[in-house]
Amino acid sequence: MANEHAETPAFEITGDAAAGERVFRRCAACHDIGEGAQVKVGPVLTGVLGRMAGTYDGFVYSDALLAFATAQELVWTPDTLDAFLTKPRDYIAGTNMAYAGLRKEEDRANLIAYLATFPAPGE
Repeated sequence: MANEHAETPAFEITGDAAAGERVFRRCAACHDIGEGAQVKVGPVLTGVLGRMAGTYDGFVYSDALLAFATAQELVWTPDTLDAFLTKPRDYIAGTNMAYAGLRKEEDRANLIAYLATFPAPGE
């Protein structure tokens, strides 16, 4: 499946990317980001903002995530990432993402700000 980006609007980002880099350390065991990033247990997160969920080429997504993403036409935006990151298994029942979630709204906002500093190549 190719990386698919929706028409990428300018997202309103409210968090602190530097603080989000520290939050990302919790994600780094399963996800990679930036130039030369590789698929790990989870997909590469470079360019995740604006990307259709379940479309990172080279990663095998759970049937639950693919069904949800298709039914909802899910695009990763600050709002959808915030909802997912709060408690992934509540947002998408049956997802393979084992992480319990980020309870603090500030941590989620900062992480999303950090992710926003890594657009898809060519953007």
